[in-house]
Amino acid sequence: MQLKRNLLSVALASATMLVAAGAQAQVATQSPQGEPSRTDETKTLDSVVVTGIRAGIETSIDTKKESTSIVEAVSAEDIGKLPDVSIAESIARLPGLSAQRVGGRAQVISVRGLSPDFATTLLNGREMVSTGDNRSVEFDQYPAELMSGVTVYKTPDAGLVGQGLSGTIDMRTVRPLDYDKPVIAVSGRYQRNSLGDAANADGDGNRINASYIGQFMDRTLGFSIGYSHTELPIQENQVGLYEPWSQTTDATGDHFRNGVPSGVYFSDGIKALRRTGEIERDAVMATVQYRPSNDWTSTLDLFHTKADQEDTANQFEVNLGGYNGGFDPVPVMVNPQVNSDGTFTGGTILNVYPLVRGMYRKREDKIDAFGWANDFNVGLARVKADIGWSRAEREELLLENNTQQIPRPQLDNLGLAYNSDGFSWLVPGRDYSNPETLFLTNTIYGSGYGKVPRVEDELKTYTLAAALPAPQFASGLLSDIDVGINYADREKQKTQPEGNINLGAQGDTAIARDLQYGLVNLGFAGMGYIPAWNVPAAVSRYMSFEPVDNLSYLIPKAWTVDEKLTTGYIKGNIDTEWGSVGVRGNVGVQIQHADQSSRANFFDSTQPAGNEVQPYENGKTYTDYLPSMNLAFLFPHDQTLRMALARQVARPRVDQLRASLEFGVDTSTGRPGASGGNPELDPWRANAFDISYEKYFGTKAYVAAAYFYKDLRSYIYTQTNDNFDFSSFVADYVPPPGSPPAQTTGNFTAPYNGKGGKLQGIELSASLPLDMLWAPLEGFGIVASASFNDSDIKILDPESASSVGSDPISLPGLSDEVYNFTAYYERAGFEARVSQRKRSDFIGEIGNFDGNRTLRYVVGEDQLDAQISYSFGEASSLAGLTLLFEASNLTNSPYQTYAGTKDRPLEYIEWGRTYLIGANYKF
Repeated sequence: MQLKRNLLSVALASATMLVAAGAQAQVATQSPQGEPSRTDETKTLDSVVVTGIRAGIETSIDTKKESTSIVEAVSAEDIGKLPDVSIAESIARLPGLSAQRVGGRAQVISVRGLSPDFATTLLNGREMVSTGDNRSVEFDQYPAELMSGVTVYKTPDAGLVGQGLSGTIDMRTVRPLDYDKPVIAVSGRYQRNSLGDAANADGDGNRINASYIGQFMDRTLGFSIGYSHTELPIQENQVGLYEPWSQTTDATGDHFRNGVPSGVYFSDGIKALRRTGEIERDAVMATVQYRPSNDWTSTLDLFHTKADQEDTANQFEVNLGGYNGGFDPVPVMVNPQVNSDGTFTGGTILNVYPLVRGMYRKREDKIDAFGWANDFNVGLARVKADIGWSRAEREELLLENNTQQIPRPQLDNLGLAYNSDGFSWLVPGRDYSNPETLFLTNTIYGSGYGKVPRVEDELKTYTLAAALPAPQFASGLLSDIDVGINYADREKQKTQPEGNINLGAQGDTAIARDLQYGLVNLGFAGMGYIPAWNVPAAVSRYMSFEPVDNLSYLIPKAWTVDEKLTTGYIKGNIDTEWGSVGVRGNVGVQIQHADQSSRANFFDSTQPAGNEVQPYENGKTYTDYLPSMNLAFLFPHDQTLRMALARQVARPRVDQLRASLEFGVDTSTGRPGASGGNPELDPWRANAFDISYEKYFGTKAYVAAAYFYKDLRSYIYTQTNDNFDFSSFVADYVPPPGSPPAQTTGNFTAPYNGKGGKLQGIELSASLPLDMLWAPLEGFGIVASASFNDSDIKILDPESASSVGSDPISLPGLSDEVYNFTAYYERAGFEARVSQRKRSDFIGEIGNFDGNRTLRYVVGEDQLDAQISYSFGEASSLAGLTLLFEASNLTNSPYQTYAGTKDRPLEYIEWGRTYLIGANYKF
């Protein structure tokens, strides 16, 4: 770790030396001070002039330099080639951003230490739906090969519609009329996971992509289309322990664990699994541009992606909490080992009844998006009319098979050795590798359970905007004025039927050989082999599964949330000089009017039989006024000082706005109570200040230092309202005989707006070709950043108390330190790059057994990737061909979670290294 920090220090120190060199170090022509910002289209045109690592870096630097806001950018190095194999990997290397891995892939992004809930994601400037339960986009749904670049706005301006509180991530596809000639690009990659083959899944995968960009009708019509097909192997080794880690008691207490001393932190179960499967994704992007004259441009964007994921966790699991199905002799721990913090670390437990389980998941995701923008001149005004539509669907099937050895009981003794920085071990005494000795039966955890979650998310947007000349009285300060209005209508709904998976008429049965996949090796956890089998086929042949959604505990899992957001803005653009200093920027105000509501059903056991299911709908409207100012002061020698002030908001999580709830009346007191969502939530609100110093060397290099400060006026977290008005719920309440009438107020536990706090950070970044320091280093370069975050905000999350405790915790997603470092070489067609991203511990979000969000402490991650390629030159008969080799997660960096302290592990997961070999061809 010290070496990694030293490398970063060298990079930033080198940047400081370059700053001191001033104008003498400049190697590219500086844009005149006060030059108006170029449009996104112009930047895209620049990006196709050259290719390779330097092309992508220089285009990104140009985007950052020319923006009036504080932004970070990543640009395609060539058509269909972002720097990494996924968008999230590329974004996570930007200063102030970090990724959380899901299934071994960078999937969700935190901006400036705030969880993904605080950022919004756009596609070509339009807000996008998500396949998850909330707003945050899962970036692996968007193939990197179909994107031309990503811009992250860290500071908003009044005209940025769909802006987030922590940042706004805008993904961009190509504009065909920005290219001067037709282009066809194809690529293919074969990939291999280092964990290899297991069960019915191999460790191989592939990525196939093709893009076409063409111009017609004397360059007045442009068309581009891209297709991406991906098959990704799922291979995972995991050891997990039950939460919570609770302190044991003596025999008189409710947490007595036979043989474990009183007062010891102890987990009641452990599992080891090998997950196997595959993700298959197909995506298509198309754009049609029509520009008959400079007075009118019409652009149509289409996007479609469909992903199918199927995997099975082949799992050995043991209850350590004293429950073996009620058989004698009872479980007892011998030779328990306890560390100095009072945490159980190992021993031997006798008389447990292990299970071998098959945990199957099938997930189908689909996203469709459409956008049509028309830009045209009306007199002196430039008018833009835009309509957008996007829709996401997610369908899942979750099935479990539970097997045990019979005749009951087949008790076992288990050796335990816990590891806080590696796989914990669980060593059984019996052999579990023979599938003929394992039976589908009514185990200590039942025979099985299943769920069928479904999410639908639809968003329609309509925008009308205009750029107008500044009025005469303001012409000395403002270059022009932007005005606009946007209307967004969103509906998101979730259903989750569930049910037991029951044995069929044949009763207890082993799973037939034709349904067996073979054995998987759990040797990483100190075990041997266990069987793996076709879970859905076993359910179909031997069991029955009839999911329902009308039981009392299932009704609250279905809900619909509607949002109608009207946004208006006025923004004055600044392009002037104050004395000898050029000044660019903007000042304006955005007004957001939100109309949010939710509808759901709840189960009211106080109603007559047959009428227990009752509808409930609630919501509210509110208006926010969001002033903002961005100023960029242009000093000599290509130096820029930026300052920004803004009022920012982030709408509540969608699941927090749900109307679904669980309701009841205490018949002994008549006091009502409930828990659920809160459709009356206000958004997160913050006042923000940013300042950034940036030193450029044309578009070849830069060094920057930034400071940000956010005063969150409130934060949303779960609380209990002791005086909630239940009048409408108990209006028809008839107390049982001898019970008091219902009170009209009671306890409602739900998300509420609570106390906020401060968040601040420092971001240092540099991009430097090393020949600026020493000519013989031509072709070598580095890109480095370091972010340091701090917050005094503490929140409570009762739903996650089993993993993060009941005391106040820090902000989810907040890492105190985030580092990124890339070293590259590019010359004569040869390219090589090594990249590393590192973040300190943070509180991450995962999905729990109920399908809800829960929080866990996550050990900081440290991932190393490498790429090498060779492109044949124009003089070669193979011109246009590039051969490449890539490797990700070279150190097989694990994913680790823990409960409170690191000596109380919850999960230790390895996803292996991934190697890719392939070729690109462009003509």
